[in-house]
Amino acid sequence: MSQQQKIWKVIAASSAGTMIEWYDFYIFGSLAAIISTQFYPEGNPTVNFLKTLATFAVGFAVRPFGALVFGRIGDLVGRKFAFLLTLVLMGSSTAAIGFLPTYASIGIAAPVILVILRLLQGLALGGEYGGAAVYVAEHAPDGRRGFYTSFIQTTATLGLFVSLVVILVVRGIVGEDEFKLWGWRIPFLLSIVLVAMSYYIRVRLQESPLFTRLKQSGKTSTAPIRDSFGTWPKWKVFFLVLFGATAGQAVVWYTGQFYALFFLQTVLKISLTTAYMIVAVALLLGAPLFIYFGSLSDRIGRKRIMMAGNLLAALSYYPIYQAMKAYSEPVNVVMLTTLVFIQVVFVTMVYGPIAAFLVEAFPAKIRYTSMSLPYHFGNGWFGGFLPLISTALVARTGNIYAGLVYPITIALLTFVVGSLFLRESYTDRIWDEVGGPEEPAAPRTDAA
Repeated sequence: MSQQQKIWKVIAASSAGTMIEWYDFYIFGSLAAIISTQFYPEGNPTVNFLKTLATFAVGFAVRPFGALVFGRIGDLVGRKFAFLLTLVLMGSSTAAIGFLPTYASIGIAAPVILVILRLLQGLALGGEYGGAAVYVAEHAPDGRRGFYTSFIQTTATLGLFVSLVVILVVRGIVGEDEFKLWGWRIPFLLSIVLVAMSYYIRVRLQESPLFTRLKQSGKTSTAPIRDSFGTWPKWKVFFLVLFGATAGQAVVWYTGQFYALFFLQTVLKISLTTAYMIVAVALLLGAPLFIYFGSLSDRIGRKRIMMAGNLLAALSYYPIYQAMKAYSEPVNVVMLTTLVFIQVVFVTMVYGPIAAFLVEAFPAKIRYTSMSLPYHFGNGWFGGFLPLISTALVARTGNIYAGLVYPITIALLTFVVGSLFLRESYTDRIWDEVGGPEEPAAPRTDAA
């Protein structure tokens, strides 16, 4: 098998597994409005919805801890072993939600168990993304890293897209009333089949060739957490990557996809089916742009694309959401889809190049641990809490646009910090750490 065939096999296996993990994680958010009626006592619908969003956010809160646990395993034992563990943990936790009795059946135990399962999901996801991104990057040649890793970048959006499609299909088959009663469990239970298929594919993969060569030469770290964060200069790199890249990327990602969905449903009062279709179509149309911007970053750099995405998002959100309100009375599906699609374009700009950037920001022996922590702090805390914070701001102020203050502020912060202090990395040659690639790097055509 040629090197080219190997890397496409790696990309297919890694992307499929990562997409399934994102599906597992986001099916909860996609069903938040229904889950709020199942696992919490009857009362104020807005309060129950906020409780559900808080439970949703719990999974994000623990993602940095998952990054440390599985990042350490990935740097000590290997990339493949770590993301096999995360796949099993995520799949079993998701399936368990599908079996969980409601509040009406077991009382307060229902939300308590639900929170525990969300914690396990968050821990798993904290280890999954870094493993998949590093694994693909360490198979890719220098000069094409942005292109190859961009396929991993599509998986989060495709996972959300698949969750929406599964919900629509199941809801259409069982009917709206039955779906709210018990049909919502089917998307969770489907995880059992998806994870089993993905595990079978992944377990047949070999370890990353770069990590293998690093291990053979005795250059792996014996204490990845200490080596990653044991000194102040290393913490400075962490904070620069967090505030100069991942925090802004996170709020743009969650605003353009999740908050757009919540806004359509809870603020504009558009039907569940129509809202899901609007977001699903926008995601499908936008998915190829992850690969476009990832590939473009190999030619003109990661930094300028990511910073442009943050700035455009911050300047555009307010008029976009005003337009969404205008086109909701009466509902204009085409225009609403277009407005969500524009937000997805911003998502692809900040997210398409970031895996390659994160891989290039840290040395191979601590790469899994070092890149996973700022990524999951950004996405788990700044992004994961966005639906809760923004929805709470709207509820408190009565201003339907108040929720946009948070993502606009964070995106502008990242634009300023990243533009001033972020180092461009697209010319870095990570294979030089182990004596060069197995075959010559792909030629680069620089446009800058």
